[in-house]
Amino acid sequence: MRVEWPTVFLILVCYLVWAVAIFLLPLVWLPLAIVVTGLAIALHSSLQHEVTHGHPFPARWVSEAVVFPSLNLAIPFIRFRDQHLAHHNDATLTDPYDDPETNFLDPEAWDRLPAPIRAIFRLNNTLLGRLLIGPALSQITFMMGDWRMIRGGDRAVLWAWVAHGLSILPILALIVVAPMPVWAYLIAAYIGLAIVKIRTFLEHQAHERASGRTVVIEDRGLLAFLFLNNNLHVVHHMHPRLPWYRLPRMYRDNRARYLARNGGYIYRSYGEIFRQHLFRAKDPVPHPLYRAD
Repeated sequence: MRVEWPTVFLILVCYLVWAVAIFLLPLVWLPLAIVVTGLAIALHSSLQHEVTHGHPFPARWVSEAVVFPSLNLAIPFIRFRDQHLAHHNDATLTDPYDDPETNFLDPEAWDRLPAPIRAIFRLNNTLLGRLLIGPALSQITFMMGDWRMIRGGDRAVLWAWVAHGLSILPILALIVVAPMPVWAYLIAAYIGLAIVKIRTFLEHQAHERASGRTVVIEDRGLLAFLFLNNNLHVVHHMHPRLPWYRLPRMYRDNRARYLARNGGYIYRSYGEIFRQHLFRAKDPVPHPLYRAD
């Protein structure tokens, strides 16, 4: 279809739920409003991801316009789009320098870090740590990197932040007049960012073959919906232009092919991931296969 109407409908529903959560639910019970707002923010982040791959309208600028203001307030859409598309160069997946979405570090850079900083990164490599400190840690490192680029004269990065600041002004205005307190919205935004960290926690592993680096999580619950089936991550990487609602059938029809491609890097559910890695890191922080050459 020229216009992917399921995605358009979901975008409208997402904004509606977000509005209800900040304007009506605080009058009922503020903790419920915070949780629902956090879920809407997580879904909106997934919809922004969908748009980076050319959905749902034929004109990219139209698609980007409808999700441009980030409900999480933290991440400029332009920067997310550019970094995510760079991440889709599968040959450099998990590279500490060339993959902008990796959590692996260069072993030599790791050895130079002070012990307290290494402890923070180790905590961040457990699922519990990724939920508690992951959003703050990634935001700090992300903004530090962008600040270095801006100071180096990168006007594109500067413009991305300026456009982000202008685009969230209407959101901030709505938050100020809504019954939800600003502090509560900030908590909800952090929750939304933390939920997204569940998806990215082990999407990619260190592997000699690029094709063996991307996971499949055969979950069909709430998290899979919030992530728009991006838990079937190897399918998404092989078919990035395929809309979210077609990924499950593509996976069902070709399951053996995808598992052969990624070497059986599979989890049955997010429950399995929580049981195995809530307190125990799956990977080391320094990339175990990285070579400086």
